[in-house]
Amino acid sequence: MPRGGVVENKRFRINQFIRVPEVRLVDSDGTMMGVVKTTDALARAQIKELDLVEISPQASPPVCKIVNFSRLKYEMDKKEKEAKKKQKISRTKEVRIRSRISAHDLEIKIKHARSFIDGGDKVQLTAMFSGREMQHKDLGIKIMDKIKEALSDIAETEGRISSMGTRVFLTLVPKKKVK
Repeated sequence: MPRGGVVENKRFRINQFIRVPEVRLVDSDGTMMGVVKTTDALARAQIKELDLVEISPQASPPVCKIVNFSRLKYEMDKKEKEAKKKQKISRTKEVRIRSRISAHDLEIKIKHARSFIDGGDKVQLTAMFSGREMQHKDLGIKIMDKIKEALSDIAETEGRISSMGTRVFLTLVPKKKVK
């Protein structure tokens, strides 16, 4: 009975689903058998009680290998999971400040931002203004420059300081570590 399978979002043609007259055959032990008729390759796979899997359909002629398809699928899934484990997910953390922040509170905000950056996350500084503070956005920008200077040893800016409505934004990203 013919089987089919999906591996890494690719549709592998196996056994009777291979519809080309000739294939380049690789044996189960990795030996190159050369170009053979598809029916002969399928017969060899059935003798060994394995599957004929089309590995490289773009080649001319397509490359097929005699393998256990379920084992191949398992190993490819395992590799995909390993690759996902090694990926670093970067999140954006927000630190909000006001233009009238006290010196001690500013130190605490810098400490929080430093811990986020050390953890590998981006930090978005947001200066918020209300009422008459809107006329003195330069005070908020000066505070952001202080924070940027305090974190310059571990972070660099991503883009420029931007303003939207009653808020001013600046994004800091961890510096690339030189190995």
